Amino acid sequence: MSDAWIVVAVVGTFTLVFKAAGPVFLGRRQLSARAQSVVDLIAPVMLVALVVTQTVGGNEEISVDARVPGVAAAGVAIWRGAPLVVAMAIAATVTALLRLVAQ
Repeated sequence: MSDAWIVVAVVGTFTLVFKAAGPVFLGRRQLSARAQSVVDLIAPVMLVALVVTQTVGGNEEISVDARVPGVAAAGVAIWRGAPLVVAMAIAATVTALLRLVAQ
């Protein structure tokens, strides 16, 4: 087994143990209201972080291009109550049109 596979196995094992630690140690306990509110916000915050890094992240620099207005248009559409699929179509359309105009 090469060194790279040993590192992969060790990191995978630590990840599994780390993910299992919460349910094992806190499985029968009720979280406080404050802790529960923090846990409830983890998924939306991670999703926002992913969207931001994929929107403005470039190759080691911040890249502001046609994706930014596309994501902004989708955000406005969702804010106005549009379904997710419609918001995605709006984002794709705005981004494609801006790229077409910018050529």
